[in-house]
Amino acid sequence: MRELQGFNLEGAGPGFESVEGFGVSNSTLEQQDGRYSNVMLTVAALAMVVIMVVGIAGNSLTIVALLRCPRVRNVAAAFIICLCVADCLYCVLVLPFSAHAYYYGDWRFGTTMCNIVPLIRYANVGESLLCIAMITINRYVMIAHYGMYTKIYRPIWITTMILFCCLLSFGMQVPTFLGYWGQYSYEDKIKSCTIVPDKYGRSSKNALFIIAFIIPCLIIICCYARIFWVVHSSESRMRKHAASNNKDSTRTGKEKKDQKNRRNEWRITKMVLAIFLSFLLCYLPITIVKVVDSNVQQP
Repeated sequence: MRELQGFNLEGAGPGFESVEGFGVSNSTLEQQDGRYSNVMLTVAALAMVVIMVVGIAGNSLTIVALLRCPRVRNVAAAFIICLCVADCLYCVLVLPFSAHAYYYGDWRFGTTMCNIVPLIRYANVGESLLCIAMITINRYVMIAHYGMYTKIYRPIWITTMILFCCLLSFGMQVPTFLGYWGQYSYEDKIKSCTIVPDKYGRSSKNALFIIAFIIPCLIIICCYARIFWVVHSSESRMRKHAASNNKDSTRTGKEKKDQKNRRNEWRITKMVLAIFLSFLLCYLPITIVKVVDSNVQQP
């Protein structure tokens, strides 16, 4: 159908009257030509495919590695597995539709899928950020309040936290899915099904941005600020202690073990920070643009 853009369909006879039924109309082609070129849409579609393949492979390998390695089966691993599962679902259930919409320049899967796909997309992003927040809180408790760790992170509570992330992220989408607070609809300006105002002009986009994005980010930032402070104070005490004991042999076995454990926990904490910064780098710009330019005035 992309080749039809070079022809004048007006007056082409009855054989071309049903072109709109295939998802491509003259108005769509004009908007596509005016806002996005075929090359841009094709590159975007290919990028979606590459991200999908790399995402599925990378997250699947991470899940297998965490499940097969007993040494890393801890609380953080449980949340990381949940995060990887969410990312895999995003790659499987969202990106193929995005790639198709970019390539053909329109939506061809009907109204029902135009409601389901953005529901999964927005809920998945919220769940991912909530999981990262839960991992960060876990690191904070482990490093700053170790005495409370075993009381908080029991199997039943870990399961409850994971379910909370899933239910909250999807639950926040229910009003929009039902059409009570905004609605899902195809937006030709961005070639995607997204949240648009309902007939009363209401939209959940700003509220979701605050609840599912800003608040988790603030929690993560506060936790890491506290973690860095605790680690800095601990390292200062260790340096003073090392200065008073010139020989390493004077340190007890327990002190050496505690130091090794702290280093391991700190490595995991830095890894989670890297995940958060990567997530922020990928999603913050487009999230801000969607909120500020809600009417899609800019391409």
